Amino acid sequence: MLGIIGVSSLAGMAIGTGVCYLWLKKSTKHKFSYIESEAKAKAKAIEQETELLLKSAHVKIKENELEQEREFQKRIGKVDERNRTLILKTKELTSKEESLKLLEKRVLEKETQLDKLEQRKQEEIANTVDKMQHIASLTKEEAKAYILEKVEEQSRADVANIVRKYEQIAKEEGERKANYILAQATTRYAGDFAGERLINLVNLPSDEHKGRIIGKEGRNIKTLEMLLGVDIVIDETPGVILVSSFNLYRRAIATRVIEILVEDGRIHPGRIEEVHAKVEEEFEQKTFEEGENILIELGLFPMHEELVKLLGRMKYRASYGQNALAHTLEVAKLARVMAAEMGGDEKLALRAGLLHDIGKALTEDLGGSHVDIGADLCRRHGEHPTVINAIYAHHGYEEPDSVESAAVCAADKLSAARPGARREVLESFTKRVKEIEDIALSKAYVNQAYAINAGREIRVFVNAQKMSDNETVLLSKEIAKEIEEKVQYPGEIKVNVIRETRAVNYAK
Repeated sequence: MLGIIGVSSLAGMAIGTGVCYLWLKKSTKHKFSYIESEAKAKAKAIEQETELLLKSAHVKIKENELEQEREFQKRIGKVDERNRTLILKTKELTSKEESLKLLEKRVLEKETQLDKLEQRKQEEIANTVDKMQHIASLTKEEAKAYILEKVEEQSRADVANIVRKYEQIAKEEGERKANYILAQATTRYAGDFAGERLINLVNLPSDEHKGRIIGKEGRNIKTLEMLLGVDIVIDETPGVILVSSFNLYRRAIATRVIEILVEDGRIHPGRIEEVHAKVEEEFEQKTFEEGENILIELGLFPMHEELVKLLGRMKYRASYGQNALAHTLEVAKLARVMAAEMGGDEKLALRAGLLHDIGKALTEDLGGSHVDIGADLCRRHGEHPTVINAIYAHHGYEEPDSVESAAVCAADKLSAARPGARREVLESFTKRVKEIEDIALSKAYVNQAYAINAGREIRVFVNAQKMSDNETVLLSKEIAKEIEEKVQYPGEIKVNVIRETRAVNYAK
């Protein structure tokens, strides 16, 4: 019993021990799992904290780097500022050094000049001493002669100054008097302007006469042009033909010949020659009568017949668009007025003015200078030497040797320069306008140039993309300077340089 109880007790103890072991094992495993999970949680927390600390450390490192960079840049800026300051100070020192060198050079030059002046002073003192010694050794007569010589030299210089002064006064007075005389002369006479054209119109009764003037195979018109020395223009203009020639005398004869032939109706080579001879004789008589009438009007008889005829023929001569006879009469009357004002011979001045261009009546036939032709004519026909001198002097071949010759020269220039007298004025104006525009267009970046306001202003348009406002100022000065150097003009010319930008668009 006791054995069974003992075995049972031992079995119970064994079971209890097994149960206790199992319970302890299970409990230990549970605690281990708990401890393990708790350790993992702490490890993860430590890891996250570590990451946060690392991030914070990185941020602080970046901030430190930026701060150091800013500090570095600040120090570099201070160094650059110091360098600039040093460079400026170096430049100032260099400039001051150069100024000192220049000043030193000037001081040396001044010292050299002072030395030269001192040397000259010593030389003058020595010369003065020598002169004084020389004068001291002179006798009374020698000293008197020496003093008179010096006084004469000084007086001569004073006289020269006085002469120069009064020459200037006389010149000014002469110019004033001359201007007064010219004003009086031009006021008392104003000549008429006669502008001659280069063609004459011949009216025809019908266009049928054009064919008759041309003739069979053009014989009539060929004969007309050959005999008359003109160009006959027959075009589609109804009822008229044109007679063209620079020679006014031949043109007038040709016009009259054609008018007679048209009125007569008989137009053939033989009849043309007959009418031409008749009209030529008629014009010879007409020009002589014209010359006689002029002489009667002016009271200049006697005069050789050839000169009278040539004087009348000048009605059919033009120079620079100005009628030669009208110019001659204008010069003659102006010369008479000026000669009277200056105390000269009015008749002689009138005669010289009337004959000063007589050679122009023959230049188209003989050729050569009208001055030489006119002087030879007047010399051959016994004209006064003053007349011949006036012919040469009015173009600068000789100097005027009398009041009358001078009056003719002045009158000739006045007549030629009178507004409206010559077409040369218009030609020179158009030439001047073109020269001004060409100067402007020759500059770089100039698009257009227009001379306006009678050539007294030019507007220059430039490329706005290639030229600035400041450059336009320089361009206007360049153009103005070149115009001053190359172009002759009265008064002043305004130069406008225009630079504009345009924005263009279209509404559709």
